[in-house]
Amino acid sequence: MDGEDIFQNAFKHIYVEKELLGNGKADNILSHFPDSRVIVIDHYKDVFNRKRQDFSAQRLARNLILASKKGRLVYDGAPVCQDFGNSHFYYTSCIMNCLYDCEYCYLKGMYPSANLVIFVNIEDIFKEVEELLAKFPVYLCVSYDTDLMALESLTGFVSKWVEFTKSHENLTIEIRTKCGRGDLDIEPCDRVIFAWTISPDPVIKQYEHGSARLSGRLEAAAHYLKSGWPVRLCFDPMIYIPGGHENPMPGKNWKQVYSDMLEEVSTAIDMTKVRDFSVGSFRISEAYLKKMRKVMPVSSAVQYPYILDEGYYHYPKKLTEEMESFLTSKILKICPDAKIFRWEET
Repeated sequence: MDGEDIFQNAFKHIYVEKELLGNGKADNILSHFPDSRVIVIDHYKDVFNRKRQDFSAQRLARNLILASKKGRLVYDGAPVCQDFGNSHFYYTSCIMNCLYDCEYCYLKGMYPSANLVIFVNIEDIFKEVEELLAKFPVYLCVSYDTDLMALESLTGFVSKWVEFTKSHENLTIEIRTKCGRGDLDIEPCDRVIFAWTISPDPVIKQYEHGSARLSGRLEAAAHYLKSGWPVRLCFDPMIYIPGGHENPMPGKNWKQVYSDMLEEVSTAIDMTKVRDFSVGSFRISEAYLKKMRKVMPVSSAVQYPYILDEGYYHYPKKLTEEMESFLTSKILKICPDAKIFRWEET
């Protein structure tokens, strides 16, 4: 399922900051939703940061907020995220929250609201990136707090980021996605990395609600790879699937599920052409998981008895090593020269 399908009948209420009335970008987004009720507000936080919001209920009927982002716009890369060997690792958010509803997603613990916020002033973000580029080369992740690819037909942000990157030779960006769309008509740029989160179909069905099936992601990745784009495959996060009666996917344990997944990947994609791979098991900050457990009380991915270590929850060290080593060795058997990145605690 792609983003267009998801937001086709969404956003019955759209909140617009007063200063954006008559703004061309805001008006273009509003034109997609002629039947939505538009409510003018002073500041997006008046709606997004309200107290006592019901995140679970909002996920079923989200509203859209159009805003202009102020203050700092580009941030240092988070400790739980892989920097792929880059010294100057940053991320930015043109959009807060995601169309997809992955049970284990840290956004449920980070934000007080499930509503979607689109910051239309992307050019201001570009200016802040240029200030960094004047000092050193930058590796920038632009799709961590949302899925830009899924929203491209609404915002055009992927195209804008590609064009901006083409004109700044010391900038490399990553666009992470779980989307299956392969219809972007843009000339490739060797410094724009399209990165797909690759999960087994049972994990997608159980936990990654609304996102593309594995076949859809692989079809899109193969298309852009053949078109000349750098493609990254992210087997991250790996989700542990227990054996026995606790297994939410009866009949298979995690080794079988991930082995089947990798067989499908190698059939659909020439893995020798993939730029690099990332492998990582589920990990999250203590504060985020505490909130998520209130929001997702019956999710086996969220309620798993993780180990708390220096402010972060993760699987027991032995299990983490077993899972990640298992998948890494499988990748290397298929593609001996594969460049594989694994997240490590610092």
